[in-house]
Amino acid sequence: MTSSVPASSLDPAVAARLKRSADGLVPAIAQQYDTGEVLMLGWMDDEALHRTLTTGRCTYYSRSRQEYWVKGDTSGHVQHVKSVALDCDADTILVKVDQVGAACHTGDRTCFDADVLLGK
Repeated sequence: MTSSVPASSLDPAVAARLKRSADGLVPAIAQQYDTGEVLMLGWMDDEALHRTLTTGRCTYYSRSRQEYWVKGDTSGHVQHVKSVALDCDADTILVKVDQVGAACHTGDRTCFDADVLLGK
């Protein structure tokens, strides 16, 4: 990806608000809608956000593969979108989802439960 924003069908008013990284991406936190459990962090560009908003399924942009991926298309561990919000600076997206199965590619429920640095 380049720092220029690729053509997308995302609402121009929303696109104008986003603060993207140098590679045109915005971090997207997936959170279980009913428990508040933080599941994972992925990356979205304008088109991934547009697809997420219009399909009801989380679409991310893979930085390593440089392609879009819909959570659950290969694993069956689908994220059904309940709501999408921007933080106060419009530089992070919060997607509240109903997670089916594991959110982490390792098979764990979340990406944040295998390597706790401090906690009870």
